[in-house]
Amino acid sequence: MNIVSQTVSIPTPTGNMDTAILSPKDPGKYPALILYSEIFQLTGPIMRSAAIIAGHGFIVAVPEVYHEHLDAGTVLGYDDAGKTIGNDLKNKTRIESYDEGVEAIISYMSTQENCSQKFGSVGFCLGGHLAFRAALNPKIEACASFYGTDIHSGTLGTEQPCNTFARINEIQGELMMLWGRQDPHIPTEGRQKIYNELCKQERNFTWHEFNAVHAFMRDEGERYNPALANTCYNMVVDMFTRVLKN
Repeated sequence: MNIVSQTVSIPTPTGNMDTAILSPKDPGKYPALILYSEIFQLTGPIMRSAAIIAGHGFIVAVPEVYHEHLDAGTVLGYDDAGKTIGNDLKNKTRIESYDEGVEAIISYMSTQENCSQKFGSVGFCLGGHLAFRAALNPKIEACASFYGTDIHSGTLGTEQPCNTFARINEIQGELMMLWGRQDPHIPTEGRQKIYNELCKQERNFTWHEFNAVHAFMRDEGERYNPALANTCYNMVVDMFTRVLKN
């Protein structure tokens, strides 16, 4: 499907949150997905991922995760300087601020004529954690989490350990968990900890580990695995279609 894009400023308790909205051009009602970025905010690879998914008939909202710390429109570089800033800010943001962002986007999308009132989340790296955490909201019916960092370790937010892992039993929607087996940020024991808890809490999930490194979906740099990325996009779109379009 052809898509159109715009940027909206959504009010939150910590200030306005600029959010890119990509949606199908054709009239109709479509499910809305919150797509969470890496620590670098709305980079080219993130926006291209959003466009790919939106083209399958979804409204995709991509928020600036550090809106309360950085000027609107700030994109961090995929370099040491960008990494330092991004990692610093992920620990200077209250974990509740991320939750408030979920509520704000759902509230905004609920007022849009082209929204079907069905919601999901998807994210990469930091965004994989935030998409997973967004699924604590009962309105999120499906979530795709790509190599979500800090879920197993609780190292996110101003108060650590954060409580994402401890609240897994609250997730009601379907989860798709996607990992690189050679990812040093989420080692084998970390992935197993999450898997075991999901099983213990009898959550509805699928689990996918690939022979890949961290950020294998990012279409810039040597980590990118285009064949695997294509497979994963198909898997994610199939899940969102099945859960949110029926």
